[in-house]
Parts: sequence; C-alpha cells; structure tokens
Amino acid sequence: MASMAALFTKTPYPPLSHHKIPNTHFGPALKVSIPLSSGRKAHRRLRVSSGLIEPDGGKLVELLVDEPLRDVKKREALSLPRVGLSRIDLQWVHVLSEGWASPLRGFMRENEFLQTLHFNALRLEDGSAVNMSVPIVLAIDDSQKHRIGRSTKVALFDSDDNPVAILKDIEIYKHPKEERIARTWGTTAPGLPYVDEAITHAGNWLIGGDLEVIEPIKYYDGLDRFRLSPAELREEFTKRNADAVFAFQLRNPVHNGHALLMTDTRRRLLEMGYKNPILLLHPLGGYTKADDVPLSWRMKQHEKVLEAGVLDPETTVVSIFPSPMHYAGPTEVQWHAKARINAGANFYIVGRDPAGMSHPVENRDLYDADHGKQVLSMAPGLERLNILPFKVAAYDRTQGKMAFFDPSRPQDFLFISGTKMRMLAKNKENPPDGFMCRGGWEVLVDYYDSVVPASNGKVPEAVPA
Repeated sequence: MASMAALFTKTPYPPLSHHKIPNTHFGPALKVSIPLSSGRKAHRRLRVSSGLIEPDGGKLVELLVDEPLRDVKKREALSLPRVGLSRIDLQWVHVLSEGWASPLRGFMRENEFLQTLHFNALRLEDGSAVNMSVPIVLAIDDSQKHRIGRSTKVALFDSDDNPVAILKDIEIYKHPKEERIARTWGTTAPGLPYVDEAITHAGNWLIGGDLEVIEPIKYYDGLDRFRLSPAELREEFTKRNADAVFAFQLRNPVHNGHALLMTDTRRRLLEMGYKNPILLLHPLGGYTKADDVPLSWRMKQHEKVLEAGVLDPETTVVSIFPSPMHYAGPTEVQWHAKARINAGANFYIVGRDPAGMSHPVENRDLYDADHGKQVLSMAPGLERLNILPFKVAAYDRTQGKMAFFDPSRPQDFLFISGTKMRMLAKNKENPPDGFMCRGGWEVLVDYYDSVVPASNGKVPEAVPA
C-alpha cells in the first residue's frame, strides 16, 4: 500500500487532574456563523473558521517520554510492581499517549471515571467542560492490588513482557462493572462484544494515574505508517493549507454511497466559502468484533478506492484511528467525534446508527438509528464541532450508480445493506455496477474467500491480508 502512504460556573466535584493549558500555536479561529439548511429548527449553526480547531483543553497532551530518558524509564519500570496489559489495554495506552483523549493525562482516576459515566464530560480547572463519553480505565485483580501495596507507581508490561509505560501517582478504586456497562451501553444484556472481551472477566479494581509511555506504540503489521498521531495529522493538514477538515470514521469497506457523501460534503464546504477543505478518511483500527472486516483488509480496500479515483488523493488524508470499538451507539459516537477535534477536524460526518449494532438478544437494533446524530448536536463539550448528518444514499437503478435517495420515486432505489453486501461477497457475486469500484470489491471477495465459516455460521477472525 505504498501509494496510499503519500495521502495524507465551577462545580463541587473535582476537576480533571491536569495542568492549566495555554493556547496552541495554531491560534484561535475566526468564525462566521452560517445557518444550517434544514426545515427544522437547528440546535447549532455551521461555523466558517480560518484555522485548525484547537484541541480540547487548548493543547494536545502527549504522554511519550523524551527519547534521551527512555532507557532510564525502562530501568525504572523493571523495579516497580507490574501490571500486565491486554491487547485492548495496549490500544488505550496508544490512544492516551498521542493525545486523542486530551486533556486526559492517563488512565482515569475515580473522579474522572464518575464524571464520564454520569455526565459524558470532564470539568476542567477553569470551569469549562470537555466531552468524554467512554471510560478509559485499566482494571486489575485482587492479587495485583495486593502486590502493588503502598507503591505510588506501577509499570505496565505488554504480553511479550516488554515495559510499555509507568503509571504514577496512582489511585485504586472499585470497578463497578454493572453500572459501567449499564451507563455506557444502556443495557446489561449478555452478548455485548466489548463487554465480553474487556469487562466481564476483568479485575474488580480500577487503577488510575498519570502515564509516562516509554516508546511509541507500534504493531509491526505493515500498517504503522498509516497510524498518524493527532500532532502528525495537524502537521499534514497545515502542509496542505487546509482551512477545514471534515472527518469520516468507518469500520467497513468504502462503497460509492460513502464516496458520494464525502465528495458532496466537500462541495458544500466550498459553497460555504472554504477554499481547501480536506477529508480525513479515518478507519477505526482498534478492537472490533469478529464478524467485522479486519483492518488490514479494509486498508487494502481503501487503497483500491483511491487508486480508482472514487476519492481524490489530493484532498484526502487516510489514517488509522487507534481506538477500540465499543458498539455503544450514541454514547460512543461522542468519543469518536471528540477525538477528531484533537486531530484538527472541525466537521464530523455522522450517519444512521453510528457506532451501533444489532441487539445481542432480541431481533432489533440496539439503538434508535437517529439518536446518534441528535445526541451529537446537543452533547456537552462538542459545541465547537460542526456536525454533518448523512444524506441517505442508495443505488439508483435509473442512473446505474449510487445517488441520494429521492422519496418521490422510491421504486427506483435499491438499498444494499451490509448483510446483503457480505452475502454477495461470500458467494463471489457482483453487486450492481456503480455500487463499489471493481478493485475494492475484489478485495472484499478475497477476504471472505480467506475465512472458513465456523460451525455456527459466523465469520471468525480472518487471516492477515
């Protein structure tokens, strides 16, 4: 994928534990408000801004140890009580280390955890609030808690027994699993993928503190060059003279309906007066459930989309977002939007049922399909972000391509669901011409050809691409 690499009022509860942060060198953006074109009353107005949006708290909080000190910190880590990291824990260390969760400085202490669960926001020392809708926490069990004893620091080690980080000024508190699950997902029904993977069997204690990450997190999977940090993305947007950045998160292959939405968004931004809006195509790269297309295959598919000219490489930056996926609907989509602010995006495209999934027990969707975009328009701490709701795209039989749905002639449109798309690919059948570029579709067919269905008919983890 070498070709794609070139794209590129105070409150009584405690404030977030970080230093007061000055403005960044990007400077404040000059804003002119433009009403949203909608028949209904809009909660927000789209804002034309002259510079990159500031990170939450005013500055990116990057937690990497300076290179000259790394050997010293490795030696220190070897002398401290150890906490082992799961794959998902390591992904959260990655997220924190690069500033995606700014101004958070490490795994959450109890006051930050409670604010996140109950308010979906963190109160800063100056009384302002930033959005934070999902807990970023580290669980430990009774034996680990006992080994830590009265130490004020612990060392975090990966599954290969390599020191990854030091967590200092620690606080250990109870892990209220049921409440965490209920407030994050709105249900405690069995079968929630992230819960099964990361919470149910986790320890009964949470440990918070400030992180010192010893070295940049790498996965050595051939995709590290696409894992641009918020600082690197901001540098890329500045190099490209971007005066607007619109982010599109996805965990699925890109079809021409997605591309239509992204190109139409750019057209709308140009009409608003922006000169060079840049698309951040930002596939999620952390944990996903077993029947999602794995990251390596998705990246191959995205490359084919760009090679085919479906999206313009000159106005598109492709990067991987390192966060794990919760499938927590309107709660989680706030985290997805907030993290993109820290990467410099001032527009966020949101579709139907963002971050949603089917109910794990009942035959229905877990969340209302429209609630995600409604919540984003009202969420505390996201007032600076312009939310761009999806237009509904479907396959227009009269034009032989994906087009925005016209309710005056519904008989002309074919809706191809994700389930239908997967079935076609598994059976090596072609979708209608114009649904997805040929090269991208061939990657999808190759992926499903590489997996052997389990006895229950579900698709397991695929072999690497």
